[in-house]
Amino acid sequence: MKVSRWYNNADIRLEEMPTPKPSPKEMLVKVYACGICGSDIVEWYRLPRAPLIQGHEVGAEVVEVGEAVKKFRKGDRVCIVPKIGCQQCDYCRNGHHPICSNVKDRLPGGYAEYILVPEALVDKGTYHLPVSMTYEQATFIEPLACVIRAQRLAGVKKGQTVLIMGCGMSGLLHVKLAKAGGCAIAVTDVNAKRLALAEEFGAGIILNADGSVPERLVETSGRKADAVMICTAALPAIEQAWKCVDKGGAVVFFAVPAPGKQVIIPINDFWTREIRILTSYYCGPEDVTAAIEMLASGTIVVDDMITHRLPLSETAKGFKLVLDGQESIKVIIQPNQGAG
Repeated sequence: MKVSRWYNNADIRLEEMPTPKPSPKEMLVKVYACGICGSDIVEWYRLPRAPLIQGHEVGAEVVEVGEAVKKFRKGDRVCIVPKIGCQQCDYCRNGHHPICSNVKDRLPGGYAEYILVPEALVDKGTYHLPVSMTYEQATFIEPLACVIRAQRLAGVKKGQTVLIMGCGMSGLLHVKLAKAGGCAIAVTDVNAKRLALAEEFGAGIILNADGSVPERLVETSGRKADAVMICTAALPAIEQAWKCVDKGGAVVFFAVPAPGKQVIIPINDFWTREIRILTSYYCGPEDVTAAIEMLASGTIVVDDMITHRLPLSETAKGFKLVLDGQESIKVIIQPNQGAG
């Protein structure tokens, strides 16, 4: 089978490897769509495991199941999350599935014609796609689940003001979710096209990140934000975030700067204002289920976010589009383009 193997962002190769055969508790799926995530292009995060086959936003069809697999059969349409907590440890029982220490199996990369799904993910990390859902829409399940968890941790409620800093794919999903939740939405970015999309998707306050964001936020909305979602690694955005959050509010690091970049927290100021500082980078089972339901019901529409569809042979081009960030929002790789 053909795979796209990542060595670094400037070295992505189309290679051949044997098509794997599932053991009794595994299954083989044929990948029809796999989105490029913003984390895929973060070299400091990925290089320690290179070379590797990336891709974790998957829509696929089951083509072969091991003899002990009962939940799925050939022809089933599925999505598979990249990892799953054990659901038994203290972390999982307390709702911290993303940091489970017992994770052993991870999803082999989706930039491949086929994926061998390991036993743990067959059992707890694979979900049937609703009949109405396309493979392309399925690539949004995991990223939307991550967004759902972040806003849930922040305690976002109807009627609150949410500031989303950075209008890439994740930031725009935050806009759509906050809109569906009945929130007032403000956004910042330096890219005019992305700001225009954020406005189209429901943001009411559009702020160019080059200017005095905190002052203009208050001038426009009359108040600061109840929740600030940081969806960019830019240090200036973090400095602005501290000044944009209201008393009793939350700042959520959905993206982080590179290691070695210092972030200074104004803790003395936050101490008397009961500001919460949170991190959120992944999702749990309840978030995945909620994402599937929202996508299937049309509560969250995502087709208008897809800007590029590329064959497996053009994965490197897809990475360049995401790295450049000027024209792309959601780039989808189609390892079996034209099939199915």
